[in-house]
Amino acid sequence: MRHHWFRTLAGGAAALLIISAHATTSRAAAQSNERVAYVSAWDEKTRAPITGLGTDAFVIREDGVRREVLRVTPATTPMPVAILVDNSQAARSHIADVRRALSAFVKALDGVGPVAIIGVADRPTILRDYTTDQKQLDAGVGKIFAMPDSGATLLDAIVETSTGLRKREDDRAAIVVLTTENVEFSTRHYSDVLEKLAEGGAMMHAVVLNNPAASALTDEARNRAVVLDRGPKESGGTRTDVLASQAFEGKLKELAGWLKSQHRVVYSRPESLIPPEKVEISSAKTGIEASGGPARGQKIR
Repeated sequence: MRHHWFRTLAGGAAALLIISAHATTSRAAAQSNERVAYVSAWDEKTRAPITGLGTDAFVIREDGVRREVLRVTPATTPMPVAILVDNSQAARSHIADVRRALSAFVKALDGVGPVAIIGVADRPTILRDYTTDQKQLDAGVGKIFAMPDSGATLLDAIVETSTGLRKREDDRAAIVVLTTENVEFSTRHYSDVLEKLAEGGAMMHAVVLNNPAASALTDEARNRAVVLDRGPKESGGTRTDVLASQAFEGKLKELAGWLKSQHRVVYSRPESLIPPEKVEISSAKTGIEASGGPARGQKIR
């Protein structure tokens, strides 16, 4: 069973008012408010998405305190998906696999979008802005070529994409990173990137081609490594490592299934002026894994 968690920008613990049993029940009912999370679930062994789960399928804890799950329904709202793709010099030998994988991915996402495709070589560059048009997305994938003598600006792309998503009113969103481990040209500190990711409210999913020869000795490399590790965990997303770029297609199809089968989970939180510092979402059922994060745009109470 795997736990996934995210942080809010302000921390603290909810205050508890202890009075008589009858009054406590009445007061809790009056002062609690409903919160929404979007959660994906999949079979631990086959990795196949699981749908139709009920209130007994998920565990939600805020600062270690379990909350009551009230309702679970299929997620039906639009979900912008920003694909950040490594098209730097380091990805040159993998570009054919990258394009094949992304072509299959955008087709598998049909009905979820809108989807955007953003290259990260030298500077973040929009190859296709948000759209649900499959022909336009295919054309965007066709623009992916390795830029000679370029390095990746992945951290800049995450910040700029998160900032752009703040302008959208959709209550769920995803950032999907498809990358090799290579030279990072962004000079941002990981804390700044993670803060902007949290503000944007998107769940970050990363599919990373491991490179044992990649250097982790520079500040840029360390900041990149921290974001690729903590970003998915703290936003309610997932990280998948592969040893060969031929595996990109299968892993992205797997991810598309998880995104298309999300559950809308409504749970109860006692009213408080201070939001929780840490929220954990996990599966309550053996053999099922789950990941998810809060709906975007909720008031902090």
